[in-house]
Amino acid sequence: MRIDIITVLPDMLAGFVNESILARAQKKGLAEICLHNLRDYTLDKWRRVDDYPYGGFAGMVMQCEPIDRCIAALKAERDYDEVIFTTPDGEQFDQSMANELSMKGNLIFLCGHYKGIDQRIRDHLITREISIGDFVLTGGELAAAAMADAIVRLLPGVISDEQSALSDSFQDNMLSAPIYTRPADYKGWRVPDILLSGNEAKIKDWEMEQSYERTKRLRPDLLKKK
Repeated sequence: MRIDIITVLPDMLAGFVNESILARAQKKGLAEICLHNLRDYTLDKWRRVDDYPYGGFAGMVMQCEPIDRCIAALKAERDYDEVIFTTPDGEQFDQSMANELSMKGNLIFLCGHYKGIDQRIRDHLITREISIGDFVLTGGELAAAAMADAIVRLLPGVISDEQSALSDSFQDNMLSAPIYTRPADYKGWRVPDILLSGNEAKIKDWEMEQSYERTKRLRPDLLKKK
């Protein structure tokens, strides 16, 4: 999988995409994550990529030309399954969408900034608009980073124990059951006896029961999706 991220703040993302799971995926040759400074695609001598909005509205708007030039340059090298714009008014990102996007080949993430991007880019070049929540960030970089992490960790071979990813919260519209590790007794706080029993069938039943009860208590809305 290849993920191209278009941003005006590449340094913000450089450290993130070269650490932890994302770094491991790239070292294994399972993913390639490339950052593109949008300012490299403007013809403005001051490297500006924004301007005042028509109509006298407040804020600054990212211009069509540099975005179009950048996306065109990328598309000239390869085909892309999705050109994604990170925006608060997009469809809500969730685990199901992460699963879906992890099956794609090449993705472009366009990180919004300032007041947003010229609507014509959204109308003609963007194939999908995605939000990570009902709140506004200074830019789309954090959203792109979060989605890239959620997607790449699902690629076969990225995580050594693939069953671990399959048992994560939200994979089946359920929260994960409580988890414990050594010591079995710490300051009188004991691990549930069932987890020490070695009875795999009963442990599995306990896990499912706890997962359901936790979801019912904390996120009952998820149960409506099942």
